[in-house]
Amino acid sequence: MAIEDEIIHWWKDEKGEQHRNAMRIERENAQEVNGFPRDGVIVFRIMNSASQQSIRLSPDEALRISTQLLAVAKELLNQKRKLWNEHED
Repeated sequence: MAIEDEIIHWWKDEKGEQHRNAMRIERENAQEVNGFPRDGVIVFRIMNSASQQSIRLSPDEALRISTQLLAVAKELLNQKRKLWNEHED
């Protein structure tokens, strides 16, 4: 399984102790099984110091999520831009 990307997030708890969370995207290549091509798999893994969870996504599922993330991120950036423009007036 190949690691495609990883985002590490450091944060401090109420005691001031530092912790690490990570989000990793992994990939299993498409392959032929019993003479038939099969989709590859995208693994979305969330890890922290205590545990890790993952979900295996088909390429179609990953595209649906990425499209939604892109739309939400653009909307949030537009909201921030609007707030800056109102702030300057």
